[in-house]
Amino acid sequence: MIKTIVIEDEAKSREMMVSLIQKSNEFVEVIGQAKNVKEGVELIKNLKPDLVFLDISMPDGSGFDLLEQVQGQKFELIFATASDQHAIRAIKYSACDYLLKPIDIEELKLAIDKVVQKRNAAPSMDNLNFLIQQLKRSDENFQKITLPTGNAYEIVAIKDIVRCEADASYTLFYLSDKRKLMVSFGLKHYEDLLPESDFIRVHHHHLINMNHVLRYLKEDGGYAIMTDGSKIEISRRKKEQFMNRLN
Repeated sequence: MIKTIVIEDEAKSREMMVSLIQKSNEFVEVIGQAKNVKEGVELIKNLKPDLVFLDISMPDGSGFDLLEQVQGQKFELIFATASDQHAIRAIKYSACDYLLKPIDIEELKLAIDKVVQKRNAAPSMDNLNFLIQQLKRSDENFQKITLPTGNAYEIVAIKDIVRCEADASYTLFYLSDKRKLMVSFGLKHYEDLLPESDFIRVHHHHLINMNHVLRYLKEDGGYAIMTDGSKIEISRRKKEQFMNRLN
């Protein structure tokens, strides 16, 4: 069983979440509930859960304050939040999972299923530690991003991303050090997440970093030559936007 605790300050929301969690997957057992940061820290340290559902805003601090106090503990984490856009963006950059309130039962099931699929692997806290550092920034100009690759997390400098390529529901990242990483999110996710000032979708399958464009070839429909030696087709409907950015 996946031992789970729920940390949520609103009693009705907490009770509803516990009920939904217990109905969603037979492998999940809720072993504790907390209404604030202090209680949550005590539960995590005493019960050592496999999975924590964590509210972001609580009376005595934030979910991020809690994470700083339980560093060293290992567990899977799913945030529950309203509309804190800065927090959500930081969570996405850290490849952490989250649910928007009010909680949608189908999204909850999907989030839990992902944890169940990884239940035999030891949780990596690298992305949570990265998240804590990101949230200490006062702006959203993130310099790095966490990429989930199987059971590991790769923390990559955004400037080192040459291009991204769609591979079904996955994305291939090509880095300036010649590494290639397969990541378990679609290309649209990263098109929305990576900075518009640097990245542009030039084709259904390709998102490129304009800082890594070496030249433009006019042959056929047009191609961008990248610093990794790749030749990326520019689609007709993206050509004007690409040329404006290039100039």
